[in-house]
Amino acid sequence: METTVTTTEASRHLGDILARVKHKGERSADLSRFPTGADVMRAVERLPLDPGFADDLERVCRADQPPENP
Repeated sequence: METTVTTTEASRHLGDILARVKHKGERSADLSRFPTGADVMRAVERLPLDPGFADDLERVCRADQPPENP
């Protein structure tokens, strides 16, 4: 049976969780099934380029001005 522990639960009950792993033989998560940073970078590199992205970014930057001081 698999139990999911949220980060909040883990931060509040870390000692108890570690004791269950150590004394009751429970296992920690198998993180090998999650993508690594390298996996994410390879996926991003395969995305198509958007030729209009730089123009869009420039337009957003120009529009992002602090309000005038009354």
